[in-house]
Amino acid sequence: MSPLTPLSALRVSRHLIPRHDLLPNTSIQNHPLLIYHSAFTPAQTSASSIESHLRSTGVVTPQWRYTMYSTTHFHSTSHEVLCIAAGRARLCFGGEQNPDRVEPVLEKGDVVVVPAGVGHRLLEDFGGFEMVGSYPQGRQWDMCYGRKGEDEAGIGKRIAGLGWFERDPIYGDSGPVLEG
Repeated sequence: MSPLTPLSALRVSRHLIPRHDLLPNTSIQNHPLLIYHSAFTPAQTSASSIESHLRSTGVVTPQWRYTMYSTTHFHSTSHEVLCIAAGRARLCFGGEQNPDRVEPVLEKGDVVVVPAGVGHRLLEDFGGFEMVGSYPQGRQWDMCYGRKGEDEAGIGKRIAGLGWFERDPIYGDSGPVLEG
């Protein structure tokens, strides 16, 4: 199991990202994009150890290992938890043309909690970037692109109807996801 940074020492970034064009971002549920910096101790972290930890916490189910798509997309049927298992990359959250976008450089050990509706994409892979993608238990994810012709009303209703986390996907009974 991957050793965790103690919750008391964890650095967390919180970002409310307004709607931009057809990307809802955090505007529907008003839950922030959360970045847990070095939540997993990088030197002792692997995709397998992250998956084991997530299964033992029991909040989300690991579903894939991959980099991030280079096309902006979002999910309307589920929130997403991305655990960086290897490498370093610069990502974009909120849409490339959004003046309020967030473009962090993330690295092995970081975790991102992406609320449903937040557009995201890979901007630059600095080498070997891999994540473990996870979703709340029982949830399946869809792919939306914020393009004309997508079911905008249905997307908004699906996002609005999603529950938020009752436990933190990394820390369990306490943690940043429970603080807003």
